[in-house]
Amino acid sequence: MPERSGRLEGKVAIVTGAGSSGPGVGNGRATATLFAREGARVLLVDMAADRAEETRRMIADEGGAASTFQADVTAADDCRRMVDACLERYGRLDILDNNVGISRRGTVVEVSEADWDHIMAVNVKTIVLASKYAIPSMIETGGGSIINISSIAGLRAHSSTPYTASKAAVIGLTISMAADHGPDGIRTNCIAPGLVYTPMVAPRMDDDLRQIRSGAAPMRTEGTAWDIGNAALFLASEEARWINGVILPVDAGLVATSPVTYQTLAQQVRL
Repeated sequence: MPERSGRLEGKVAIVTGAGSSGPGVGNGRATATLFAREGARVLLVDMAADRAEETRRMIADEGGAASTFQADVTAADDCRRMVDACLERYGRLDILDNNVGISRRGTVVEVSEADWDHIMAVNVKTIVLASKYAIPSMIETGGGSIINISSIAGLRAHSSTPYTASKAAVIGLTISMAADHGPDGIRTNCIAPGLVYTPMVAPRMDDDLRQIRSGAAPMRTEGTAWDIGNAALFLASEEARWINGVILPVDAGLVATSPVTYQTLAQQVRL
């Protein structure tokens, strides 16, 4: 059984995208599991009920408390029902981890209008809608922590222009939310994952590609969903009580390097 320190004891969290898109552990699953390990009760939200249920079983096997909720968080009514369900089951809401995201490759010339709208809806609108209904409940209980998942693609060029635009929008949204709701006792911060290996990217990877990605950043190691989850755990905890409006790259130092590093990688793998 993993060791627990109770960093989130008594807290209630919602994690959107809490399942994994394939075998293994994605960012949402890792985050939800770590929240539960540290004492939080977690509402596991996913469009695919079976994926959320798999995460719930993992948490239950460790003795944690979690339940599932099926929702399309691009829909306002689903986001409202999600928060209502959290309050009905657990009586409060302290943490919201906005984790859902998708990507499509292409430039502004190549992307279709439908794909552009879909990426913006999933990557940006979901954060707006989930937060819209979560924030009033957080205010009632004295504040909370919102964690938005962006990407280093929001800080550097990426082979998918719509993905880059959406993840940059998440950063701008985070900064505005931090200013708007800081007076309410709500901290809003953003994680920008680097080239982590997760079930979402695994189908496009082979050993050579993974080696290239691992060597792209100064630490020369491969990141996992647990690295993102641990960053989210810190931002959700009281240890980060005075941290608001921060964009935190979790990327082994990739954004600290010359753009040539990325360009070389992008030319080889077109990610």
